Amino acid sequence: MDNPNNVSVADVEPTWNLLLDQLEKMVGKRPADLNAVLFLIGIQELGTGPRRFSKEQKQDLLHIATCRVLSLSGYYALDGFDKDGWPSWTLIKPIPQTNLAAQEYFIQQHVIQYFEQVVPIL
Repeated sequence: MDNPNNVSVADVEPTWNLLLDQLEKMVGKRPADLNAVLFLIGIQELGTGPRRFSKEQKQDLLHIATCRVLSLSGYYALDGFDKDGWPSWTLIKPIPQTNLAAQEYFIQQHVIQYFEQVVPIL
């Protein structure tokens, strides 16, 4: 999973669609895109359950989720939590520089891994 340039949509798409189906069963609505799935992961990792979030907090949730899923391959490590209980992450190794499509598939692979290993719904 460390070489996002070798990732193709054909490799990810069937499992990704299965994941979206599973999430739809759980939350009652099919996530529209990768950001929607990352938002759900961010809420899960924050641990407060669903509530209203400000625009900045929503961006922070996406960051939390991205760090969490990429931590599965050693890109980030959890530092701890701030006074409000929000996790803080440190970049451990550089994330490969790729085009936008390859980057999205790279993150999708990690999201799939997250739902296989951390929150096993696949």
